[in-house]
Amino acid sequence: MNSSNICVLGIESSCDDTAAAVIQNGRILSNVIATQKIHEEYGGVVPELASRAHQQNIVPVVHQALVKANIDKKQLSAIAFTRGPGLMGSLLVGTSFAKSLAMGLNIPLIEVNHMQAHILAHFIDEPEQEKPEFPFLAMTISGGHTQIVLVKDYFEMEVIGQTLDDAVGEAFDKSAKILGLPYPGGPVLDKLAQEGDPLAFPFPKPQVGPLDFSFSGLKTAVLYFVQKKTQEDPNFVENNLNDICASIQYTIVEYLMDKLKKAVKTTGINRIAIGGGVSANSGIRRALELASKDLGWKTYVPKFEFCTDNAAMIAMVGQLKLERGLISDTSVTAKARFSL
Repeated sequence: MNSSNICVLGIESSCDDTAAAVIQNGRILSNVIATQKIHEEYGGVVPELASRAHQQNIVPVVHQALVKANIDKKQLSAIAFTRGPGLMGSLLVGTSFAKSLAMGLNIPLIEVNHMQAHILAHFIDEPEQEKPEFPFLAMTISGGHTQIVLVKDYFEMEVIGQTLDDAVGEAFDKSAKILGLPYPGGPVLDKLAQEGDPLAFPFPKPQVGPLDFSFSGLKTAVLYFVQKKTQEDPNFVENNLNDICASIQYTIVEYLMDKLKKAVKTTGINRIAIGGGVSANSGIRRALELASKDLGWKTYVPKFEFCTDNAAMIAMVGQLKLERGLISDTSVTAKARFSL
C-alpha cells in the first residue's frame, strides 16, 4: 500500500477524555480532546457519567478533528479506535461510533490496544523527536497500568514486569487525596513536590518480584503517616505540604527507576521509552535524564500532548496496522481488560 495515500481517523474513549485525531503518513494533522470536568466534583471518574459525556462529545470532537485536518471524511482510508483496556461504558461509545462510521464509509476498521498505543506514540513524526530503535524497553505508567515491556517490533511485545495491585497513577492520586489536594491530584502533587525536600520524610518501597510493582502498601503507609502526624499536630500537613509531596514523589520515582535498572541489567537493553499519563511527571523525566547522563541510557520521552490519553497515538497504530493489512472485523467488541 502506498503510505502517502493513507489517512486514518483515530478515536479514543477509554476513560474520561473523548478524543479524535487524523494522521497522514505518520504526521498528525489534528489532535482534538474534550475533557470532562464533572468528575472533579466527585474526586474521581464516575463511569456512568463518563459514558454519557462521551455520547455528547464524540460527534463534535470527530467533526472538529476532520475540520482542523482539512480532510473530508470521504478521504479517510480507515477508522482506528480504542478497543480496550478501559471503562466498558466509555469504550462502548467509541467502539460503536467507529464501527458505524467505518461501515457507512465502507472503509477498514482497526482495533487498537490502548497501552500498545502509548508505546507506539513514539513513532509519530514530530520535529526533533527521535524514534526508538528495536529492541527497546518501554515503561507504561498511567492511572490504571504500570508495566515494563520488551518491545521487539511494532506488534511484537512482551510484558516482563507489571503491577500486582494498584498502578503508579493511582498511588499519586490517592496520596494527593489523603493530603486534601484537588482532583486530579497527581499533577498537583508533582507541582508542589518541586518546592519541597525529597528527603524530608522516608516512605517504604514495596518488596515484590524483581521486575514487578506494588503500590497498595505505599498508599497505606502515606495514610498512616498523615494520620499519625496530624494527631500530634493538626496543622502538620499544611505546614509541611511541599516536603510531604516531594518525599512521596521521590519514593515513587526511585522505585520505578530501581525496577528499570534491573530490567536493563536483565535484558542488556539500554534504550528506554516511557508512555502513559504519568510520564508527564517532572520527577520521572528528570530521573531519566540523569540515567542518560550517568548510565549511558538512550531515553525517549514523548511530547506532553502524547503522554496523556489522546487519539493521535490511536491513529498512529491505525496507520501501522493498515500498512500491514491488520484489519478488524466489524463484529469486534470492546474489552475492559485487554492485555498486550
